[in-house]
Amino acid sequence: MAVLPCEAIFGPGVAQRIRGHFAVARSEPLPFPALTPRERLVLDRIAAGQRNAQIAQALSISPKTVSNHVSSIFAKLAVTDRAEAIVRARESGLGHGATP
Repeated sequence: MAVLPCEAIFGPGVAQRIRGHFAVARSEPLPFPALTPRERLVLDRIAAGQRNAQIAQALSISPKTVSNHVSSIFAKLAVTDRAEAIVRARESGLGHGATP
C-alpha cells in the first residue's frame, strides 16, 4: 500500500472492502432516519403485526423496553396510535421481514 499526494494505492483486499463500503453508501437510504436501529427493528415488527410481548420475546428485551421504544417511535413519527405507525411503516417497505 502506498499513498501519494491526492492518490492512494491499496492492495486488492482493501480496495474491494472500500468499493463495498461505497456501494452500500449509494444504496437506498433507510426509512425513518430519526429512528435508532433498534426502534426501526421494533417498528418493522409492529408493521408485521406483532404485539409488544411477541416483540420483547423475539428481541430478548423486556416488554417495558418495547413499550418505551414504541412511545419513542410514535413521537418521532408524529403518530398517535399503532395503526398510524403501521400505515407509515408499510408505506416505507417495513413489515415484511418479521414473522408474527
